[in-house]
Amino acid sequence: MKMVHRRYSLPLMLRLAIGLLLSLGLALPVQAERIRDLASFAGVRSNSLVGYGLVVGLEGTGDQTTQAPFTTQSLSNMLSQLGITVPPGTNMQLKNVAAVMITAELPPFARQGQKIDVVVSSVGNARSLRNGTLLMSPLKGADGQIYAVAQGNILVGGVGAQAGGSSVQVDHQAAGRISGGATVEAEVPLQLGMDGTLELQLDEHDFDTAQRAVTAINTEFGMPVATALDGRVISLQAPSDSNSMVRFMARVQSIDLTLGEGPARVILNSRTGSVVLTSAVTLRRAAVAHGNLSITIDSNPQVSQPNPLSGGETVVVPNADITVSQQGGALQMLETSADLAEVVGALNALGATPQDLMSILQALKEAGSLRAELEIM
Repeated sequence: MKMVHRRYSLPLMLRLAIGLLLSLGLALPVQAERIRDLASFAGVRSNSLVGYGLVVGLEGTGDQTTQAPFTTQSLSNMLSQLGITVPPGTNMQLKNVAAVMITAELPPFARQGQKIDVVVSSVGNARSLRNGTLLMSPLKGADGQIYAVAQGNILVGGVGAQAGGSSVQVDHQAAGRISGGATVEAEVPLQLGMDGTLELQLDEHDFDTAQRAVTAINTEFGMPVATALDGRVISLQAPSDSNSMVRFMARVQSIDLTLGEGPARVILNSRTGSVVLTSAVTLRRAAVAHGNLSITIDSNPQVSQPNPLSGGETVVVPNADITVSQQGGALQMLETSADLAEVVGALNALGATPQDLMSILQALKEAGSLRAELEIM
């Protein structure tokens, strides 16, 4: 039998190779992410704290007490607590004191004596908190209980100067930060796995991600320890003692999870004109007409001057030229695009500005051509 050798072109060989890989169920490697970057355990969260206080030691940049009377009232109350009595009716004109609000985040598992950062922001009309010192102020949680006490020197990043009626300022100076400026005085009770279960909450609800996480966790432990309750919450069977539970939680967080393609989403920022598209966005065939209407008003005043010795007055007569022009709005064909690069190329072919592109994308969504979820910020 005579053997016949055929020579295949390179594209055909590539197609055959890809077809063979697909028939064998092989896929190109996909970047995996750790579960710690996609989810968190229920109850392991921070708590917001807020407080009110006074900043002293300012260089004449504090509150104007005539316009911020609460600053004087707060100072009088603080002085009375320190044993100093201010006579009623005293006009306290203090330019080196400012009333402020203090905010902080109490991290999970925080213990008494731990230091946390605080942000100090002016409440009144203080121009700057630079070189100021925050006096001892309690920080309360949503339940009204005191969880931390703040005090310390404020670090302000901005700078400003004024002289002779002129001023210059770089960045905001009415707010600053104190690193380690608050001391935790009370702990938030947190008991995990008391009933033998833990809840793992995904940052974004997605049934596909939840199912992939359940499969990866059960594969890692070799037994069914994870169960998906819905598209966000996964129930875990946790060990009884605390030491084993910590090892269990650390092991779960370190599991690599191979994700599928995310949802098709187009995000429009109406304030900045930014347009962001995910890789799953596709377009169906559509025709778009795009044109701009521009109106130009040009003021050209004319001076009317009387003849010599006529006794008339010189007057200025307004004269405005108004021009209305409209660019061509020919139909542009958008071909079916299944790749993000093709979608971007098709939209760029319209020659539209980001603001106009927002209107075009909204119209494409209404027409059913844009196959994506549209989100306007």
